[in-house]
Parts: sequence; C-alpha cells; structure tokens
Amino acid sequence: MANSDSSEPKAFIQARPRDLGGFTVRRILPSPRQRAVGPFVFLDHMGPAVFAPGHAIDVRPHPHINLATVTYLFDGEILHRDSLGYEQAIRPGAVNLMIAGSGIVHSERTTSDVKAHGQALHGIQLWLGLPRANEEDAPSFHHYPAESIPSRVDGPVALHVILGSAYGMTSPVELPMETLYVAARLGAGAGLALPDAAERAIYVVEGSVRAHAQEVSEGEMLVFRGGHEVRVEAGRDGARFLVVGGAALDGERHLYWNFVSSRPERIEHAKADWKEGRFALVPGDSEEFIPLPE
Repeated sequence: MANSDSSEPKAFIQARPRDLGGFTVRRILPSPRQRAVGPFVFLDHMGPAVFAPGHAIDVRPHPHINLATVTYLFDGEILHRDSLGYEQAIRPGAVNLMIAGSGIVHSERTTSDVKAHGQALHGIQLWLGLPRANEEDAPSFHHYPAESIPSRVDGPVALHVILGSAYGMTSPVELPMETLYVAARLGAGAGLALPDAAERAIYVVEGSVRAHAQEVSEGEMLVFRGGHEVRVEAGRDGARFLVVGGAALDGERHLYWNFVSSRPERIEHAKADWKEGRFALVPGDSEEFIPLPE
C-alpha cells in the first residue's frame, strides 16, 4: 500500500456543543481524533451569544493544576478573579494568561453593570499543558491589554499575534515552551500562508476557508504537520480563524475535569484536595464553588 502524503492534513475535527450551566460553548479540543495540537490540549469557542439584561456568564470558582489558560475575546467582557487576589476584566483584543502550576482557583463572572445592560459575548479559551519541568511552578496571572498585542492590517488581511512569533511580530506573552497562536481575519477571496511549526492547526471562527483543497467552515479545525507549506484562502464571505500550534508536549497529558497533568496520581491528589477544601479561596468570591464531578 502506498504511503500517504505527509503534507496532507493530519486531522479534521468538528466542534461539539457543551453546556457550562446555562451557557453553551463549542468544544474542539480535546477530540478523539486529536488530543492536542502542539502544547494546546483544550479549545472552547464561546458564543457568539447575546445576553439580555439580567442574564450573563457566571462561572463559579473552580480549580486548575499543571496548565496555563489563555483567554481572548472578540466581543464582550468577562471578569476574572483568582485565589492569588487578582481581579481583572478582559475585553476584546486583550489577553488573560493564567498559569495554574501547582494549583489555582478562579471564577469567570460578569460585572453587575454589564449584567444590568446585557451584552454580546464572543471569545476563545485555550489551555496549554506545561512542560514537565514547569508543571509545579508557582501559580501566576498576567493581563496584556489589547494595545500590547502586536497586530498588522495589510489590505484584506488582519493579523494579531497572541502567542509566539509570526509574520515579523512577537507577542509579549511569556510561556516556558514554544507556542504559536494567531488570530486572523481575511476578506473575501484573500489568502494567507501559515507560519510553520512542529504542529499547527486552523480553527474557523466565522465564515469559511479553503486549505489543501479542503473546505473548512465555522466550528471546524484542520490539523497540519510541520515542515510543509500551507496556504489558506477565504471563502466569498471572508473568514475569521485562528492558527494554533507549536512544539509537541514532552509526553502524554491526562485530563480530568479542570485538571491537566503528566501524572495520573497528581490528578487524583488534586481531586481529593478540591473535595476536602484544601485549595485556596478566591478573595471576594468565596461563597460559591463548582463541586467535583462524581
């Protein structure tokens, strides 16, 4: 049997709806077809959704270990609070980076003012597995305002380099591994060559694109191997999509609920800690929490 062309896409993935307690997201990673893309082990597409006055996203305090979360919004606002004492509203174009390391608790709420008026909300949350050597680093939180994220508009092509380096730009967001995360917007029929990486993928947020003779529409991901040229062309209505990737993880990562680790026993320890109330509380948001799934 002939060998398959190594330049062919590695996987095609369609998002699955997940209910986060009254708010439905589209989950693309992990998938049975692809557990991770580079260091990215989780991708949730939030919205687009419109919350009427009095309704809002309201995610109670919950824990994480051994991972980093990256939140990026196209529309709306989310209020982050964590057990380190940080309170930070994230708005379109900005980046919230939370390194869970040895353990952190956070909530994702809506301020009373925004809730009273209602809002449109649309964004992406990604999780990255930390290198084994950094899994138990001290937890930290970093906010990068929109004006600090490098961007470029060249005719029908608009680019924001959220993580890593691409298209002559380098993100200020620091992580202990090689990453690639670009938000791109193309006008109708416009094209873009993807930056290379050991592994990379495109995820279509709006519209549709064509890559390697395959159509990829909203809510779909196409994964590519590194070392081969890949060009993406937008459909007749244009497209907004993400490019994610980077160096592969240094070994398998295990996922359970909000926990990610290279060691299954570490996850069991975290489960017991959460169940027994041994994680730190979130200042200003300590009355509620999400119970450990049974």
